[in-house]
Amino acid sequence: MKAIFLDFYGTVVHEDDDILPVIYKQVQASAQVECTTDEIGAYWWKAFSTLFHASHGSQFTTQRMLNVQSLAETLLHFKSDLQAESVNQGQLAHWRNPGIFADSIPFLHSLEVPVYILSNIDTDDVKAAMKVHKIEAAGVITSEDVRSYKPRSEMFDEAIKRYGLQRDKVIHIGDSLVSDVQGAQNAGIQAVWLNRKGKPKPQQISPDYECKSLAEVVHMLEAWT
Repeated sequence: MKAIFLDFYGTVVHEDDDILPVIYKQVQASAQVECTTDEIGAYWWKAFSTLFHASHGSQFTTQRMLNVQSLAETLLHFKSDLQAESVNQGQLAHWRNPGIFADSIPFLHSLEVPVYILSNIDTDDVKAAMKVHKIEAAGVITSEDVRSYKPRSEMFDEAIKRYGLQRDKVIHIGDSLVSDVQGAQNAGIQAVWLNRKGKPKPQQISPDYECKSLAEVVHMLEAWT
C-alpha cells in the first residue's frame, strides 16, 4: 500500500448530525403547514439530493450553495418565512469548526504512507477545519477541484493522476457506503467502510473491509506489513 485516500467529515471529524434537528425545529416553529421534524428533514434531504446528483461539470454548484438552495426550497414548501441563509449559519459554521473523533490524530500520526484527503465539502471549509485541529495531509482534493462529488469517479481519478499513484496500491477509507465505498470501488480502488455507528450492511454494497474505528483500521493495515 503506497497511499491512503481519506474521507473527512464523518470519518476524521464529526458530521453535523447534532445541528440538523435544531434547524428542523426552527422550521417547524415557523411553518404555516402542519408538519413533523421528521417530515422537514426528509423533504430537505430529498431536495438536497436532487440538486446534488445534478451538480457536476458545467452544472456544478458548491456544497454551501446546495445546502442553502435546498433549505430555501424546504422553507417554501412548508410556508416558513425564515431566510435560508440565516437558518443555515450553524451548519455552515460547523463545517469550519467540527468536533474531532478521539482516534483521528493517533491514526494520522501512526501512518507511514502519505494520506490524501478527499472531501465533498468545499475547499475553504475543509482547510479551515484541518487548521483548527492541526491536521496535515500530503494533499487535499475537494469537489470544487474536480467540479464533481463522490460517488462519481472524478475525485478519485484526479487523486490518482495528480499524485502519480496506481489504483491497486491505494485504499480509500470513509463512512459513507455510497459516496466512499461504492465511489472508490467504481473507480477501481479498494475501500474500507468506517462503520462507527454499527449500521447494518445492505446486501447491494460490499465494502472490501469494514472497521468500527480508525484504531481498528491501524491494526488492519499493520497486518498487511
